[in-house]
Amino acid sequence: MATKKVGSAGRFGARYGQKIRKKIAAIEKKQKGWHKCPYCAKFKVKRVATGIWECRGCNSKFTGKAYEV
Repeated sequence: MATKKVGSAGRFGARYGQKIRKKIAAIEKKQKGWHKCPYCAKFKVKRVATGIWECRGCNSKFTGKAYEV
């Protein structure tokens, strides 16, 4: 369960250590947010799979980094 303090890393509970959970929460926050499209410059890009991104503004699909465009 996600909490306000640790975000999506709350699902790990007290396991794995605070530092690792904070790193995971930061990565997942970047990964699941909206990103700017390199073609139409709108903040409509979402991650489809690892390294595959799709813009919901111009319907373009392209590759990029694993966690951010």
